[in-house]
Amino acid sequence: MRHGMRMARRTNLLLPEDLVREVDRVAGPRGRSRYVAEAVERQLRRDRLRKAFESTFGALDPADHPEWSTPEKVEEWVRERRAEETDAGPAATQAKQE
Repeated sequence: MRHGMRMARRTNLLLPEDLVREVDRVAGPRGRSRYVAEAVERQLRRDRLRKAFESTFGALDPADHPEWSTPEKVEEWVRERRAEETDAGPAATQAKQE
């Protein structure tokens, strides 16, 4: 691993000179490859998320989920779900009392 990167493949990219100068100013000329690789990885993550959102948009019918009809109802729904996960139930309450 060179510069903390995974297996690397040398490539040739054409970038505007002012962009390269700015990258070098921020990352240093010896950090250019890592900086560009990290920026590309971030953008790829965003692009994959956007594609997932777009491909699943409308998958749920709002009429089937009235509990999500307003931000307040969503907050209430989340609180209830979290309480279910953290509530140990009657058996744990009984054990504490004994």
